[in-house]
Amino acid sequence: MAVCGQGSTVFCQGEEMGKWKVQSGVSFLFFTSHTPCGDASIIPMMIDRQSQPCQPIKADAIIPNGTNEKAERVNLKRRAETQTDGINKHPRLEEPEKSEDELQCGGSLVENLTESSAQAPAESPRPAGENALTNVVLKQRDNVLTQQSLQDIHRTGAKCVPGGPEDPLQPGLGYHSTGLLRVKPGRGEPTLSLSCSDKLARWAVLGFQGALLSHYLQGAVYFSAIVVGRCPYSHQTMQRALITRCSEVTALPAGFRVQPPELLQSSLEFAHSQAQTEHNHQPGKGRVSPCGAAISWCAVSDQPLDVTANGYKHGVTKKALGTSKARSLICKVELFHSFLSLLAVTDKSHLPESLRGKELQTYWDYKQVAQSYQQASLQLRSQAFPLWLRSDRDLLQFH
Repeated sequence: MAVCGQGSTVFCQGEEMGKWKVQSGVSFLFFTSHTPCGDASIIPMMIDRQSQPCQPIKADAIIPNGTNEKAERVNLKRRAETQTDGINKHPRLEEPEKSEDELQCGGSLVENLTESSAQAPAESPRPAGENALTNVVLKQRDNVLTQQSLQDIHRTGAKCVPGGPEDPLQPGLGYHSTGLLRVKPGRGEPTLSLSCSDKLARWAVLGFQGALLSHYLQGAVYFSAIVVGRCPYSHQTMQRALITRCSEVTALPAGFRVQPPELLQSSLEFAHSQAQTEHNHQPGKGRVSPCGAAISWCAVSDQPLDVTANGYKHGVTKKALGTSKARSLICKVELFHSFLSLLAVTDKSHLPESLRGKELQTYWDYKQVAQSYQQASLQLRSQAFPLWLRSDRDLLQFH
């Protein structure tokens, strides 16, 4: 609407020809009912928690030597998910003196699970591996700082990217390595799609507008805050997964910066979350399993709703699979066509400099000439995410 001259409450003209910027006072927030999959969901469990989504993994479930490692990893993960043994509680140790961390947020969980073992008590040995978690937390309750042992962590199904470190799959805290890039899905064959934690961390540097829209924007667009619904949550884990991993990226081009979002958690739980669904499920009514359908909604008058099932538009016939009728409105091809529609209504005198005088045809062509975005992406990959997976370039040569 802004480009067409119809006015916008979100964008205003920038200083550069054909460029737009977010209006003063406008900000973007990202809400998710659960912690993002991947690194942000590797959260320490409190041993006194009444209800835990995951039970501890037994020591005898370690992968034996001389077996098919891939098959054993799958079996090990599934055994861990169905484990029903209880968790033994340990007494809390009262600490009379308050630390600086205690002042961080009154009455809430204050964790001390950093990568540095120096912050853990000397009598608490750290699991092997630089990316392992410590097994002690500090918890503030009724203005008294108490120390608790940890026995396990909430696990993520996202798999480590090929070519990098693997999860050790040891009992308890040693099950996962932290800070690693991961791919979806949790079960089945891995894809080239990075986990939600990795994508959100990337957006804190590149912005969430992508390469195509960066042609029209004077600077990247960032989330000012990420809000997570009520669920197993750790502020420090979110900080590590979404902010710390990219905090040292430098040499970014104009319009890009490291922009860490504020991390917040709501006290409200999504009524149809996995935990609530399983809690309300009546025995004898079948097994609760994830739904393959998705609803994508946008507050625009033209095609605001997109319903898909297993990756295809809902209701499409088998005969139409593989055709444009089966495509989701948010797939790469359809988003590219939306961009081309924007390009078509842009007056030639107001075209961004990056799109002038160039013979561009494919999706890949238009992405590549977004030079500032590509330069920022290169800096991010080289400095923070060298193992970031990239799809075959031939798959991006579409019109």
